[in-house]
Amino acid sequence: MPLVIERVGAATPALAAFLADHHADMDSTAPPESQHALPLTRLLAPEVRLFAMYVDGELVATGALAPIEPGHEELKSMRTDPARRGAGLGTRMLGFLLEDAAARGIRRVSLETGSDEFFRPAHRLYSRSGFVDTDPFGSYRPDPHSLFLTRVIAQDG
Repeated sequence: MPLVIERVGAATPALAAFLADHHADMDSTAPPESQHALPLTRLLAPEVRLFAMYVDGELVATGALAPIEPGHEELKSMRTDPARRGAGLGTRMLGFLLEDAAARGIRRVSLETGSDEFFRPAHRLYSRSGFVDTDPFGSYRPDPHSLFLTRVIAQDG
């Protein structure tokens, strides 16, 4: 099962559909003002690093890193194909994103995720990966529909 993770440079129909499904997943979890998933056009902005994971050529996961301030980025659009959840692909994508951030000298990665039961598997993934609760960051405000997590990235040397 060849697994490839690559940076996305342009939209494709498969990517657009995959991310549309991501947004649809959020619809029942919180009111629109509490949903913070970026549209594809914003994920393709030059300052955002969007990655896609493929298994045997099939898109199975996405993840992105967006700048907040120097040395601090936000994890965005983490999604695994629902048919493949539980196979470790989210863990692989998250590890890849954290390695990418560390290689570029990023010292901290934070994220906002939903507080709904739907997000419990994601909460476990982030906790296992060293993320801890934090206050809202960037332009976020306290919201009962959101959890805010952060992780310091160890720098070599």
